[in-house]
Amino acid sequence: MKEYVMGNGAIALGALKAGVNVVCGYPGTPSSEIIETISKYPHEGLHLEWSVNEKAALEVAAAAAYSGARALVTMKQVGLNVASDPLMSLAYVGVEGGMVIVSADDPGPISSQTEQDSRRFAEFARIPVFDPCSPEDAFEMIQDAFAYSEKYKTPVIFRPTTRVCHGYATIDAADSYTPKVFDGFKKDAGRFVIFPRLSYKNHGIIEDRNVHIGEDFSLYKYNSSDGASSSKAVLAGGISYMYAKEFLKDHPETKLIRIATAFPFPESFMLKELDGVDELICLEELSPYLEEQVLKLAGKHKLSVKVFGKLTSHVPHMGENSADGISKILKSFLGTDDELVPERKDIPALPARPPVLCAGCPHRASFYAVKKAMAGKKTYYCGDIGCYTLGNAMPLDMVDTCLCMGAGVTMAQGFSHIDKEGKAFAFIGDSTFFASGITGVVNAVFNEADITVCILDNSTTAMTGHQPHPGTGKNMMGHDAGAISIPKILEGIGLKKVVTVDPLNLDKAIHTVKECADLPGVKAIIFKSPCIAIEKSSTKCMVTDACINCRKCILETGCPALNDVGGNVKIDASLCTGCTLCMQVCPKEAIGGGCVD
Repeated sequence: MKEYVMGNGAIALGALKAGVNVVCGYPGTPSSEIIETISKYPHEGLHLEWSVNEKAALEVAAAAAYSGARALVTMKQVGLNVASDPLMSLAYVGVEGGMVIVSADDPGPISSQTEQDSRRFAEFARIPVFDPCSPEDAFEMIQDAFAYSEKYKTPVIFRPTTRVCHGYATIDAADSYTPKVFDGFKKDAGRFVIFPRLSYKNHGIIEDRNVHIGEDFSLYKYNSSDGASSSKAVLAGGISYMYAKEFLKDHPETKLIRIATAFPFPESFMLKELDGVDELICLEELSPYLEEQVLKLAGKHKLSVKVFGKLTSHVPHMGENSADGISKILKSFLGTDDELVPERKDIPALPARPPVLCAGCPHRASFYAVKKAMAGKKTYYCGDIGCYTLGNAMPLDMVDTCLCMGAGVTMAQGFSHIDKEGKAFAFIGDSTFFASGITGVVNAVFNEADITVCILDNSTTAMTGHQPHPGTGKNMMGHDAGAISIPKILEGIGLKKVVTVDPLNLDKAIHTVKECADLPGVKAIIFKSPCIAIEKSSTKCMVTDACINCRKCILETGCPALNDVGGNVKIDASLCTGCTLCMQVCPKEAIGGGCVD
């Protein structure tokens, strides 16, 4: 049957068609919708889970793949860092069933800390990588990835980028799905228990094997070329190939070469395609990976081809490529007189839209309570990855550091150890606490840190689309697994002071912060209030005649529902959730609440 789906949906349906048995992952844009799509097709023999982090996901999937089952693991590029420990060893051990690791790269970056390139990671781990260029492509290639994984008994990386993940296309999906039939785990300590001697032996096997995979990839149908043989050629991968193909449809005399499997590099294919080519331009996002491979190949075989790309500054080093950007590059490279679509001069500039916490977000109240409680004191505010990173924005200005998931808890410890006078706070969400915060708290107690851990518990994984986590109780199989108690975990670790408070009760929240901050050792405040996106309110706040337009509500909270209109404070009813923070901040009690929109 035909289905019109997002690229992530195409990856999901392709994996289902391939007979995947186990699917694990951790939510991260741009990859999150893969597991969300698979959850819509429950069937016997399929296990589906949001794991607590990417490392756990990969290890669960590894056991399935050892057993001959087909396993899919999903994450974004920074999640691959978290999963790198088991992945590097798994590359040496190998698998029995097909194992595909989707690592969605985020050029831009649009929603990430880095612009890292998963092709580099594949080469580092010495495992194959597939680079789809469209949703249709991704649907077919994910099935091929499982087949190659089983053929060579190795995990493989599948590397879509943001525009492939979030583009839409019509695909031929199956009417129903049947998981792969597998034999089960066959014990073999000589293979599955990793030791240095085994790793040494397997390293040599891997290097020999990759030569064969490279030759195999030279015959892979998605490593292809279009157009006539010419002295000037274009090499592209991923979405950049689609942009180049669009431009070159009017230039059939120019050869367009596509590499869909960047590692192991298909040398024989590339050598054949470079025959007669004097100049080659490489179009790719993120690192100059293909460009470097061609330069190595040219040096090895003493080719005289001139290679252009990122290393020669003909292609931008950072950010996404675009259809217009590729057109300009190719127009210059080919020396054509093509007219680009004329730029409209009468289109107004888009308004600035800085990232901001939603109106009514309880995180705003949590940050504000800490800010008021600690006014005038020397403080360190260590943030983390999630919606609450936006606490850095003015006027809150409550995030001094943000490094990676879980680092807020451990970095606060560093500040506490080098500055005994300052007060160190760690802000972390409930989902991130389960993903990577618990070990940091254990470290803090064991090493006698003096910090206040602020867990912003909104009962969901809000930043990536409201996925469940161990604190919500219900898992992706639809089972009520029982919510894991954050306070009990903290008490079990050894914290003597764990307090839960509603951040929207401002006076009580401020009092709680003062009380905890003055205690020595590791303390925790759980600011518990649901995300306004999952618990809607019909109440609104309203400005009354008592308002003196001091604008304290605007200047101190930064709530986007509050506006200065002609010198008067106004509340946008379409945004207001009735959280009442502005009411509690107002010095004149000039804001009322409880009215129904």
